[in-house]
Amino acid sequence: MMTRSQQGRTNRLARPSIAVAAAVAVTAGVVAAAPDAKTAAVAGPKLSLIAASKSVTLDSWKEEPGVYLDLGTYLTSEKGAFEFKVTRKSYKDPVVASQIIRNGKKTTTKVLPAGLVKDFSGLPGFMTVDVVDAAGKSVLKKTESFCPNNASGRVRPDAPANSKFPQSCPANPFTLGSVWGVENGWAANTYAGYYSAPVQLAAGTYTAKISVTKKYRDLFGIANKPQSVKVTVRERSWEQPEGGSGGAAAKVASSSPHAGHAGHQAAADPAPSGHAGHGAPARTDAPAAATTGAGATFNVGHGPYPPAPPALPWALKKQAAEKQAGKGAFGAQGFSAARVGDRAGQTDGSRQAPGAQPNAKRPTGKAAVPNVPKPDLRSLPAYGITVSDGYEDVPGKDYLAFSANVWNAGPAKLVVDGFRSPGKELMDAYQYFYDAKGKQVGYTPTGTMEWDPRPGHEHWHFTDFASYRLLKADKKETVRSGKEAFCLANTDAVDYTVKNANWHPSNTDLSTACGQENSISVREVLDVGSGDTYTQDLPGQSFDITNLPNGTYYIQVLANPENRLKETNHKNNSALRKVVLGGKKGARTVKVPAHHLVNAN
Repeated sequence: MMTRSQQGRTNRLARPSIAVAAAVAVTAGVVAAAPDAKTAAVAGPKLSLIAASKSVTLDSWKEEPGVYLDLGTYLTSEKGAFEFKVTRKSYKDPVVASQIIRNGKKTTTKVLPAGLVKDFSGLPGFMTVDVVDAAGKSVLKKTESFCPNNASGRVRPDAPANSKFPQSCPANPFTLGSVWGVENGWAANTYAGYYSAPVQLAAGTYTAKISVTKKYRDLFGIANKPQSVKVTVRERSWEQPEGGSGGAAAKVASSSPHAGHAGHQAAADPAPSGHAGHGAPARTDAPAAATTGAGATFNVGHGPYPPAPPALPWALKKQAAEKQAGKGAFGAQGFSAARVGDRAGQTDGSRQAPGAQPNAKRPTGKAAVPNVPKPDLRSLPAYGITVSDGYEDVPGKDYLAFSANVWNAGPAKLVVDGFRSPGKELMDAYQYFYDAKGKQVGYTPTGTMEWDPRPGHEHWHFTDFASYRLLKADKKETVRSGKEAFCLANTDAVDYTVKNANWHPSNTDLSTACGQENSISVREVLDVGSGDTYTQDLPGQSFDITNLPNGTYYIQVLANPENRLKETNHKNNSALRKVVLGGKKGARTVKVPAHHLVNAN
């Protein structure tokens, strides 16, 4: 696994368009709605497309050709929230998206057309953008998906002060359930952000026409009122002197959707925070005009929040970085090095996360495991799988690198506190238990925590949280990763539809939860519905496959391997992912078959 400071320099910027099926179906057992899509949609909230400004200025950088079309258009929701529940029963089953319409005490559920939504990134093909130049000639036409959880803000003063919905759409390929929504009286940015690739527009003046596509207008009863925005594209260069209108610092600030608050830090502080390398990779802020002004808090009303990103091993990131260095551009996959890493308290570049406070003292009284709800730790299949060499650390070796996630299906959060005796190198770890009202009612010893002094780590690891093993075709162990100690953080929204899921978890990155070298106590929490992704790609953590014969193997992700943590079910802690090794020493290859319906390596 890479060090936390080396975590992801990349992001996934594009998603394929998805074809749509026909009419709206109404789930059995709930209030019936008229079968006609237009009629049924009227019963829901009133949705409108608006433009925050009549004009925007977008930057095109010589070093990174491409313009990001954050045009400042928003979807507003009145007379109720625009709400969805998105689930799949298993990886053998398709994703099912349902609109939830609340009218007082009555709740109506409308299942969206089969095949319309195939993942958890949002509503595909929701927006159409048409761009014409000053002469009226069409130069660009594209569709974009829409994540209702995008950065949003209130559109009237009497709207709820806070949105109850999550702050981004998940991107983990093994997500099981999500909740989307635009709060009543709020508006969400329609720009696809991290799911949108840059477009090629020369410097000049354009007019963009933005509209909701007809299938969604019919489905949700949205009026056909396109918005027109004047677009000025200006070409800039990193080599312009700082203090003027350009320069690297200006480039970073203007390319960040958080520039209004934190973009000025980027040039001076390009390194990732302590979260880097732990799980969902730290990555560049989504390029956007400085005027979007989105900051590191939720209710700012500007610019899209990025989703929790896919965790990619360092081997892929290294290739992307080398490609960038050679081309001085985004490259085939749209990678950008404008801003690397998360800032303190932010795991997905969008939010500040207050750390859960540890107990100041060791627990007193007799240790006991009460009969109260407990966490349920489950493993996701490995992904982001690739072959790497030993870099400069162990040259001449072949390694199988991967990303893995252990998540908490609830119904109770996992809370582990560490306590340090003066002068001791290890902390004693305890698991805590709570009743239905949140009162602490018990605790039990559960191993230790250890300080990891390596650069990029420098935090306290809880031992024996997960284990990674490479199994032979007969599913007997052949190689084991040396990594079994972790600092827990809620990096990925795996299933926000399970009971007691927390849509706004705290300690979402390592800087909030994992302590300092001189800490006397530490609290680490894995909240209900969230998972913790770790990327295994450094020697000792990834699998040494140098002398393994070609053939079929399985990557096993095993949660709670020593059963030290108390949970509701120990039988669902293991997940397997099939891989097929090939090639020759020094040039090994790996093929990763689809895991049922999930085709993500």
